[in-house]
Amino acid sequence: MARLPRLRAAGHLHLVVWRGHNGQPVVADDTDAHRLLDAVAELAAREGVAWHGFALLPNEVWLLLTPATDGALGRLMQGVGRRYVRLYNDRHGRRGTLWEGRYRAAVLAPAWALPALVLLDTLPLQRGLCAQPDHYRWSSYRHYAGEQAWRGLQPPVAWWTLGDTPFAREAAYRQRVAQGLTATQRDALRRAALHGWPLGDDAFLAALQTASGRRVQPARPGRPRKSPARNDSVPK
Repeated sequence: MARLPRLRAAGHLHLVVWRGHNGQPVVADDTDAHRLLDAVAELAAREGVAWHGFALLPNEVWLLLTPATDGALGRLMQGVGRRYVRLYNDRHGRRGTLWEGRYRAAVLAPAWALPALVLLDTLPLQRGLCAQPDHYRWSSYRHYAGEQAWRGLQPPVAWWTLGDTPFAREAAYRQRVAQGLTATQRDALRRAALHGWPLGDDAFLAALQTASGRRVQPARPGRPRKSPARNDSVPK
């Protein structure tokens, strides 16, 4: 069966994940992390993509982004991939591909903006890379908790509903992260990103399907049922 075209929607949130080829590392140390995030910040600004959040894991990169125009997300990821792979390979004396094929992404309804941020900022904790979210330098948690500003990050619209002042919003976000996600929320976000299916309520999915002209939910497994064969012969 032919692969469906990528579902990308200008003006909507996209949860993006890029994995290392065969599980190999893609971020080895602080220098790599700085180079990768500098590339994301610069190219996102150039391509008109709002960059909301990130989590750099040893063999995965997670991003939360909103492209302003069609094609902007693809240009951003292509540019980051080319620049960073060259820098990484030169620095570590290696050749060839770094990524596990193309990046994966899911379009998210606005209601999933804050859960997606919490997912990114708790991934290092879930993977056993830190004891507390603020102990990990390479996620967007410290930015939204008011501990370390990161160049280029732009809060999603839902961020402004957390409080009337920066202090109130930061405190509310710290509380959200401390509460974490339910297993259902975490699983829904991960499955959406890895399989490329959008995440939202029925109205959101229907509008997205109308706008994109393509299926936005997985087809049911198995072959379509065949209608019973007609027997038009005259009984004897």
